[in-house]
Amino acid sequence: MRLLLVEDDDRVAAALSAVLTRHGFDVVHARGGEEALRRLLPDGVAAPFEVVLLDLGLPDTDGFEVCGRIRRLTTTPVIMVTARADVRSRVHGLNLGADDYVVKPYDTAELLARIHAVSRRTGAATTTAAADGTGRDGTGGPDGARELCLGPLTIQTATRRVAVNGEVVTLTRKEFDLLALLAQRPGVVFRREQIISEVWRTSWEGTGRTLEVHIASLRAKLRLPALIETVRGVGYRLIAPTG
Repeated sequence: MRLLLVEDDDRVAAALSAVLTRHGFDVVHARGGEEALRRLLPDGVAAPFEVVLLDLGLPDTDGFEVCGRIRRLTTTPVIMVTARADVRSRVHGLNLGADDYVVKPYDTAELLARIHAVSRRTGAATTTAAADGTGRDGTGGPDGARELCLGPLTIQTATRRVAVNGEVVTLTRKEFDLLALLAQRPGVVFRREQIISEVWRTSWEGTGRTLEVHIASLRAKLRLPALIETVRGVGYRLIAPTG
């Protein structure tokens, strides 16, 4: 697995790189935000990194800004690894599109587990589709992508493509993850705590407003007002549209 480590402290980077290398990672080290973006997006084309470990205290660019720029340009998973332990920083990082947030000092075994967990989540759809070569109805498309068809709504989990009546709808990473989660079981109510845990990989506390904002954004972008139903006091469910 190829991993981009963004860390300005050479001693910390060397120690962590040695551990990661022993566990089979191909580590590329960037000392600042601009260098990280150059390595991640050479010539404007995303380089094949499976995960980015991003420190926030960088010498040239704030790590939050780097995360936001990465997320606007690529879906490469980002794990923030930082000494900033306050809830506001955690929520801000996750809202910007980070896939996980690890506070220093950390246990190396936990960090490795989180890297593998993020990799599994982001690569699961593609791996499953490639393994069985089938679509939703058991027939393989040209790229083997699994496709969910719910009335006018089409969700391709491998390519992370969403369309309504054939028109592609651009979603953020978290918006797609939220929609894909609800679409797994149309009609089933997902508790707010469950959604936050599955999509943001954090606890409910302090993140409720973020979920509400993403639900509102999905409703507006998809222009299917009855698609996501609020179950008051419990959570949300997807109502399969017709037509």
